[in-house]
Amino acid sequence: MSKNNSKLTSSLSRRGFLSACMGASAALILPASASAKTKGYHSGERTLSFYNTHTGEKLTSTYWADGFYLVDNVKEISWILRDFRTKEQYAMDTKLLDVLHELQCKVECNRPFHIISGYRSLKTNHMLRGKSSGVARRSMHTQGKAIDIRMPRFDTKQLHKAALSLKAGGVGYYSKSNFVHLDTGRVRSW
Repeated sequence: MSKNNSKLTSSLSRRGFLSACMGASAALILPASASAKTKGYHSGERTLSFYNTHTGEKLTSTYWADGFYLVDNVKEISWILRDFRTKEQYAMDTKLLDVLHELQCKVECNRPFHIISGYRSLKTNHMLRGKSSGVARRSMHTQGKAIDIRMPRFDTKQLHKAALSLKAGGVGYYSKSNFVHLDTGRVRSW
């Protein structure tokens, strides 16, 4: 093979590699459930509203627009979902934000999600494990991949049913405390 053919082959393989990378990047920006047919889910923007029940903070933020996550807005969301006990912040999994958005569209309700628990530091998780057998040792909250929520004036049992129908990760229903747990782990429920 001549030197020029070698460069051409090398260039083509680089192009192929770059094309594959671009394809993989596009897959990363797809919603957690790309087959979602929920009204408004595939629009040009994804916006979420939160109310932190522990700090009283409110936030409405468009975290995704025109095919891209908006880094600064995702950081804002991560801040409101911080561990309120230790003030530690962690980068929340964007797949979790997509699941919340998909759930919001599924129930056709734009009310803010009331945050019971977002990110949880290892210290907080350990403390909570000492108080309750229902707290996992390796909680997905400690990885920014879980959230406990409710919606004002919306039946939590119905919210739970809607979350289950998404088949987008773990879903738990805590009727006594009136909240739903969502995470981006394997599909399971309790």
